[in-house]
Amino acid sequence: MASKANPFAFLQQVRSETSKVTWPSRRETVISTVMVLVMVVFAALFFFAADQLIGWLISLVLNLGN
Repeated sequence: MASKANPFAFLQQVRSETSKVTWPSRRETVISTVMVLVMVVFAALFFFAADQLIGWLISLVLNLGN
């Protein structure tokens, strides 16, 4: 059976728990964001190149039948 909690007590517990969290500094956040953006660009370029290569190979194979 679920116990009924007082909303005020719940909010106090939430505040207490969030004070225990180790929050990243602004510098850490900026560095992590830049790293993610760089990896996204690398992944986009890789998948674009792979798509172009696979498309070229498929068109090569399909044109051999003519």
